[in-house]
Amino acid sequence: MTQAVLSGAARPAATTVGVSRLIRAELRWIFRRPRTLIVLGLLAVIPVVVGISLTLVDPTSAAERPGGGPNEGLFTAAMGNAFVLPIAVLAFTLQLLLPLTAAMAGADALAGESAHGTLRGWMLAPVSRGRLLAVKAFGVATVALAAAVVMAVTGVLTGLVINGTGSMFTLSGSTLSIWAVLGKVGLAAGWVTLQLWAVGAVALAISACTEHPMLVVVSVLGGTVVFSVLSLLSAVDWLHPFLLNNSWDVLADVLRDPVPAGSLTEGALRAVCYIAIALSLAYARLTTRDG
Repeated sequence: MTQAVLSGAARPAATTVGVSRLIRAELRWIFRRPRTLIVLGLLAVIPVVVGISLTLVDPTSAAERPGGGPNEGLFTAAMGNAFVLPIAVLAFTLQLLLPLTAAMAGADALAGESAHGTLRGWMLAPVSRGRLLAVKAFGVATVALAAAVVMAVTGVLTGLVINGTGSMFTLSGSTLSIWAVLGKVGLAAGWVTLQLWAVGAVALAISACTEHPMLVVVSVLGGTVVFSVLSLLSAVDWLHPFLLNNSWDVLADVLRDPVPAGSLTEGALRAVCYIAIALSLAYARLTTRDG
C-alpha cells in the first residue's frame, strides 16, 4: 500500500502546454501544408494576371460598354490608376475565391485533422478544449490575413509597375501619396481579413461536427451562394441585414476621400457577430466531443 502511494506520488503531473508553443506548432503545420502554399501562390498571381489583362483592353471601349456590375466599374477605373487595382481584385475575389480559402482553412483545422487521426492527440494532450479552439481560430485568421495581404501586396506592385507612381488618386479626385495609398490598401486588407475570418469561423463550427473536410467546404460555399441569391431578392429585404455578405460590395468606399465609414463599420460589426456565434457553437460541440 505504501509502495503504491509512493509510486503514485512520484508520478509526474501533467503540465499544461503554453499557448505560444501551440500557436507555433499550428502555424508550422498550416504553412507546411502544400495546398495552403499553392492556394496562396495562386491568389498572388491573380492581381498580376488582371493587371496585364487591363493593359490589353481599350479604355475607350471599356468605358462605353453598357451595363456591368460594380466590380467591372472598378476594373475600368484600374486601367489608369495604380491605387484601384488591389482594391478591385480584393472586391472581386471576395465574392468566391477568398471565402473558399477561408473555408478550406476551417475545414482542415478540425475535420481534416480528425480525418487523419491527428486531432485525437490534441484531445488527449493536456490542452483544454477552449485553448484548442482558440489556437485553431488563430490559425484560420492567419490564413485569412495571409490571403488578403498577398493579394494586396501583389496588386499594389502590379499597379505601380503598369501605371507608375504618378497615377494614385481616389475616386473623389484627390491625389494620394504612396504612404496614404498603402494605408488605405491596408485598411481594405484588414476589413477583408475580418470578413474571411467570419467565414472561417463558420467553417470551424461545421468542422467541429464532422470528420469530412470536403463537406465543410461545400457547406460554406453553398451558404455563400445562397446568401448571394438572397441579397438580390427584394422580397426578403428584412433578411439582408443578417447576411454576412450584405456589405461585401462596399469595399470600394475605401477608394473615396474621405472614406464613408458607415457601411464598412456595419460590415465589420456583422462579421464580429458571426465570429462570436460560430466560435461559441464550435466550443459547445468540442466540449461534448469524446474524441
